[in-house]
Amino acid sequence: MKKLFLLDGMALIYRAHFALSKNPRFTSTGINTSAVMGFANTLMEVLRKEKPSHIAVVFDTDAPTERHIDFAAYKAHRQAMPEDLSAALPYIFKLIEGFKIPVITMDGFEADDIIGTMAKEGERQGFQVYCMTPDKDFAQLVSENIFIYKPARMGNDMEILGVPEVLNKWEIENVLQVIDILGLWGDAVDNIPGVPGVGEKTSKLLIKQYGSIENIIANAHELKGKLRENVENFAEQAMVSKKLATIILNVPVEFDENALLLEEPSRELLEPLFSELEFRTIGRRVFGEDFNVADANGQVSSQFDLFGNTAIQPESTTKVFVATPEMFEEAREVKTIENTPHDYKLVDTPESRKALIELLLQQDRISFDTETTGTDANLADLVGLSFCIKVGEGYYIPLSPLREEVLPILEEFRPVWESEHIVKVGQNIKYDMLILKWYGINVKGRLFDTMLAHYLIDPDTRHNMDVLSENYLCYAPISITTLIGSKGKNQGTMRDVPVEKVIDYAAEDADVTLQLADVFEPMLKDLNAEQLATEVENPLIYVLADIEKEGVRIDMDTLIN
Repeated sequence: MKKLFLLDGMALIYRAHFALSKNPRFTSTGINTSAVMGFANTLMEVLRKEKPSHIAVVFDTDAPTERHIDFAAYKAHRQAMPEDLSAALPYIFKLIEGFKIPVITMDGFEADDIIGTMAKEGERQGFQVYCMTPDKDFAQLVSENIFIYKPARMGNDMEILGVPEVLNKWEIENVLQVIDILGLWGDAVDNIPGVPGVGEKTSKLLIKQYGSIENIIANAHELKGKLRENVENFAEQAMVSKKLATIILNVPVEFDENALLLEEPSRELLEPLFSELEFRTIGRRVFGEDFNVADANGQVSSQFDLFGNTAIQPESTTKVFVATPEMFEEAREVKTIENTPHDYKLVDTPESRKALIELLLQQDRISFDTETTGTDANLADLVGLSFCIKVGEGYYIPLSPLREEVLPILEEFRPVWESEHIVKVGQNIKYDMLILKWYGINVKGRLFDTMLAHYLIDPDTRHNMDVLSENYLCYAPISITTLIGSKGKNQGTMRDVPVEKVIDYAAEDADVTLQLADVFEPMLKDLNAEQLATEVENPLIYVLADIEKEGVRIDMDTLIN
């Protein structure tokens, strides 16, 4: 059976880049080759192991799509491309060209839509189709002869998902229900809003019970509490989100079987590229043991196959448009709260606190932050609390300077803090936990510390939230110095700042932290560090918080003598 591989270009390139971000590869001339090397190894492994008969790499363009027209905020929060990755793109396109693999793009349509359309057409024409991508959205495409192919990474074997695997993973009866789950759940990466308060767990339960978003809306009266209110109030948004999550299957792209046929790689194009990038091992894997970086001078030589055997190079039949790096340049303008949609609310009444607590208790994961009077958690007083459960939405609870007025409010939130099933996300969350300990609150449940996560991802760089936000989200948070002044004897505290100014600052902190968690979680998986984070590093936070609160007794006589 003919086997067609459709590669989700930018998704695989990003994956390759971040897989080696902890230990980047550089040439002797200083070129960062991490993304190129990762992509090359992934491509060559597929060619060697899967032996596709046909192949193409598919990319987006920078032209607006139907989704951008329907929903102006679509993908509006996406971070700018890292500079090293941007610099690597020309080399990756040369690599693809050297392997004589067609690159397919079409203005007005995303790579997902092109792949979806070609996959369905390929199936109709008798192909077994593999959509090579880490993107979960593609689960809606699988069928008897269409599969998701997740490449091997960090010692883990590749993964192929067909209909049974998708149905089991998503807990559904029909693969098209993936779209309904995504419509309810939303997607922080693509800025698909979904329904507020509905996460992965709740969306699966709702689809299991009602089958579709349309049926959930029609039976919203059967739901309870805040969930019913959100489904009723955001029904239209849910339908828009479902449309945004639906892969278009009628893109007017040509399916040229001959153009997709796998050809032998071009030594003329690849040898000088491998030489410049100092890819000795990769060069030998492609051209045989006679390949030598020092000898590569761009001269045309005999064509070899992937295993170093002499072969006759056929004429190229590729007629598909080949993209250029300029098509994928992304604006690097750093966003701020002034030009980014957000909904940050003040929660300062018993009624609004009760409603917020009910909402928080429905979540699988929340981000929270504390505003205090200082940086020493053993000495500082609480000024306020902030929460975030969804990108762009935040809540701020101001607290009185009087401890006797603060304690009853914290007691209201105790079920949230002590819930074992809610994952607590924070930036340097140990500080917040220690502050709360001094008020009699012990946080429970699984933790995700974004500062700690980034340390595992990239230990040699700064882990400050503002820096992480600019680097990974292309977003500059409000600087605390604009509220309390620069460091020094005249610097104030958050207690001195009017509540109306603290709202945006505090809620933004929780919001940014949640977004960073969305970025870092898949990176930890790709680096094979997820188990280290969840089973060692994050649980250790509880121990360290206890130690810092109780202190350590030192026997000075023993120490000195």
